Amino acid sequence: MGRHFGDLAKIRHVITYSISPFEQRAFPNYFSKGTMNVWRRFRASIFKITPPMVVLYLTYTWGNHVHEQGKRKDISVYENDE
Repeated sequence: MGRHFGDLAKIRHVITYSISPFEQRAFPNYFSKGTMNVWRRFRASIFKITPPMVVLYLTYTWGNHVHEQGKRKDISVYENDE
């Protein structure tokens, strides 16, 4: 009853290659080269990431502090209430 989704078009002269998952190595050189690569990439990007994060953190804490100050009641306004 009709074609399946993968067989909707007939494409000719296209060669595809694949390797069996049983022939692949899942983590080649993971422990020997992986940790050094992570350290190198971390060191290269630390000065790009850290300054904006510090600015955002300081802005966030300042905003929370100002908000908490704004929620306080001014006692001098309520001194003469009966």
